[in-house]
Amino acid sequence: QLQASGGGLVQAGGSLRLSCATSGRTFSRYTVGWFRQGPGKEREFVAAHTWSGSKTYYADSVKGRFTISRNNVKNTVYLQMNNLIPEDTAVYYCAANLLGYVTTQAHEYTYWGQGTLVTVSS
Repeated sequence: QLQASGGGLVQAGGSLRLSCATSGRTFSRYTVGWFRQGPGKEREFVAAHTWSGSKTYYADSVKGRFTISRNNVKNTVYLQMNNLIPEDTAVYYCAANLLGYVTTQAHEYTYWGQGTLVTVSS
């Protein structure tokens, strides 16, 4: 089970840090990704990295502004979001798989959190 948290309302240019915690399992062997779904939009890939952090990939729309990281001791993965823009408004989901590589395809993720809402005002 994955639990995403940290969403909220922020002004454009602001920052938020999302957290994805797991219970009942450890993240230490999982590839973990973040996806988002904005109003009236399809779910889209945001960022992901392998369990070691050696492979990381970001969507072009967030590159340079968002950073994915993890603390395997706390079984938590983070998405630091800086310089937020209104287009970042969405429900953000964390997801995990045991594939061992980074993938941007939602259907390749086995475990999903419930989502946390991020609203960026202009």
